Amino acid sequence: MTDDRGYLLDNRNAEAGTRFEAISELCDPWTFRHLDELGAGPGMRCWEVGAGGPTVPAWLGARAGEHGRVLATDIDVSWTLPAAGGAVEVQRHDIVQDEPPAETFDLVHARLVLVHLADRDRALRTMVEALRPGGVLLIEDADPALQPLACPDEHGPDERLANRIRNGFRALLAERGADLAYGRTLPRLLRGAGLGDVRADAFFPLTSPACGVLEAATIRQLRDRLIAAGHATPEEIERYLDAIASGRLDITTSPLISAWGRKP
Repeated sequence: MTDDRGYLLDNRNAEAGTRFEAISELCDPWTFRHLDELGAGPGMRCWEVGAGGPTVPAWLGARAGEHGRVLATDIDVSWTLPAAGGAVEVQRHDIVQDEPPAETFDLVHARLVLVHLADRDRALRTMVEALRPGGVLLIEDADPALQPLACPDEHGPDERLANRIRNGFRALLAERGADLAYGRTLPRLLRGAGLGDVRADAFFPLTSPACGVLEAATIRQLRDRLIAAGHATPEEIERYLDAIASGRLDITTSPLISAWGRKP
């Protein structure tokens, strides 16, 4: 997903591919388990909203098979296109500005999308309306305010620097309209949208090599913005990147809240 007016982590940046790969390594097993338990399988019609990278649409396409359909949409589909083919169709689509697809779906899924949107309520309504009766909506979104630290074990100067820079990143997100406490609201919002059997859980990797890869790619992408806003000096950015590369930091991500419900 990319939007110069609001989305901070522009997909057109060279670091986007690295970020998508790291997110996939971290989150795909968690996401696929949920999709599997929610019945993703042969013949299903699925809408993957704000797809970003190709891994989730490709997995859904393999599950849907020749008699199913997966529509993968994003404002910028350049990273999604490798998933196209077979059951998977890739289309450019703005979930807030554009008309919804002229069809209904058994399953609609969005990961790390709504938290960044200014009109996230409208986007959520659009996804609920796109469900057929009995269809399932799975929303997975971050909650940076629930656990705001890059290094929860803040035992040294590098960890303190990591947490200060993460705080700067959160400030940049908030300035662009991101809701840093959005993830925790998902169960209530899904019930309010008329869905039943609403449930939720959370994924929180305390440390992983992929967490470091994701953090470094994010910092490189936002380096100039962090410096311009006074959140870090050029020397501090380089020191932080060196510390990540050394593997001595236990870098974590914001908790990913997964919430799902079924349309009556």
